Amino acid sequence: MDLLKQKPGLFQGSAVPSGTSLAGLSALVHAFNVPAPVREPGCISEQNIKGHIRLERGWTIYSKRYELEPTVQAHLSFAMRYENIDLLVLKRVFLSLPAEAIEQYVLSAPNSAITRRAWYLYELLTGNTLAVPDAPNVTSVDLLDTDKYFTKSSGTLSRRHKVRDNLLGTASFCPIIRKTGTLKSYVESDLSKSALTIIGRVSKAVISRAASFLLLADSQASFQIEGERPPRNRIERWGRAVMQAGKNPLSVEELIRLHGILIEDNRFVQGGLRTEGVFLGEHTADGEPLPEFIGAKAEDVEHLMSSLVQTNTIMKEGELDPVLQAAATAFGLVYVHPFADGNGRLHRCLIHHTLSDRQFTPPGMLLPVSSVMLDWIEKYRETLHARSARLMELIEWEPTARGNVNVLNDTADLYRYFDCTESAEFLYSCVKRTIDADLPREIDYLTRRDQAVKDVMNVVEMPDLMAEQFVLFVHRNGGTLPKNRRKREFAALKEKELAELEEIVRDAFDGFDNAAGQNLDSDAEE
Repeated sequence: MDLLKQKPGLFQGSAVPSGTSLAGLSALVHAFNVPAPVREPGCISEQNIKGHIRLERGWTIYSKRYELEPTVQAHLSFAMRYENIDLLVLKRVFLSLPAEAIEQYVLSAPNSAITRRAWYLYELLTGNTLAVPDAPNVTSVDLLDTDKYFTKSSGTLSRRHKVRDNLLGTASFCPIIRKTGTLKSYVESDLSKSALTIIGRVSKAVISRAASFLLLADSQASFQIEGERPPRNRIERWGRAVMQAGKNPLSVEELIRLHGILIEDNRFVQGGLRTEGVFLGEHTADGEPLPEFIGAKAEDVEHLMSSLVQTNTIMKEGELDPVLQAAATAFGLVYVHPFADGNGRLHRCLIHHTLSDRQFTPPGMLLPVSSVMLDWIEKYRETLHARSARLMELIEWEPTARGNVNVLNDTADLYRYFDCTESAEFLYSCVKRTIDADLPREIDYLTRRDQAVKDVMNVVEMPDLMAEQFVLFVHRNGGTLPKNRRKREFAALKEKELAELEEIVRDAFDGFDNAAGQNLDSDAEE
């Protein structure tokens, strides 16, 4: 088609590299004015390129050797062979093309594995059946290349297409996770086993207390990420809810129950799945919304959430790595934004739910990923924004009289299909830090503190609580008891006794990384 011969100067706001023409999904999206964001635009150079492929300013540039005929069939085959799978773009391309074009494509090479994969995706994503006979008697192929993508352990064979569907989800909700070197390394490192090894070296009493501290730290961090500093009882209430994670099967009803624990007072916040629009952003002085991100339309939320739950089950039964499953489910929820408020905290609770349900986390313990996310807040926001920013370009909306947003176009597919690779890499990096650094550091802190308390009580008889407070005050003050504490709680100590006790605490914490201990001290004193 002549449309595919065009060489535009711009594509979706990005300058097309000079001396190139659009290729694959980019060419199809441009030619047929498809409303879909191409994450990795591709083009073919008029010149030969050393190495045949290079990356330049967000573009993948292919050498002249990849030159294509200006046909739908040629560009679709190119996309299926060389480009990363993008279900959102593929579905919208399919819906923009006449069915006859896809039928001709299938009939031109019915034995081809690439053709059969595209054919299967067309019928899966659009729900339409092409007027072509079933595939001939050929060897069945996996839909996704298991060398390039994380998939469920066993695919479901479509006899019509001779294709095994090994997607992580369904046509109604499906994440894609690419097998990057980073993710393969994380999965192969077996961090769950490392966590069990760490806690296996210390007593159950220390582990129990470490679990309590880590839970409190994670609960506090989850609120702080949202810019909130609620009272201690609300933090502890949410912590108790988080510790229930994984005990009940994930369902829409379970999500609503957890949300009800988070938002106890429903006088000003709607309980249950929302029935109005939702956005993240600011308001003008006149109350007009300035959205940075808009959640799914209210009428789509229930189906999207039931589809997310179904996909979560598929990933679990398909033996996907637990952290990857947690990323897909949790980030999938936060993009849908199914509740009027509390979506961020529930998203992080879902991470704990999955890791506990899949027995990745040591029994009775929580990995404080929210604390790491708070430390890495800019990277966390970048991870969320990387997807949401592209979606905003495709959402048509208008302000409501109450300062909310009303979405005007069909947007459900924007939330059904997403590449979760970057989100999975970020979450895995958080999990790795909790296991490599935070968990052993908390255990080390408690072990040192217990020894210091014991040694203090061997020198001066005092109640357990007083000895613990002495150790906390001295440690947090850099090895000496603060003057106000000396005059108040510990006025009865003799100078010689004080000097000896301070030395005990300094020795106990010699060489310790104070980062974790300071947080624990602060919690204990409040």
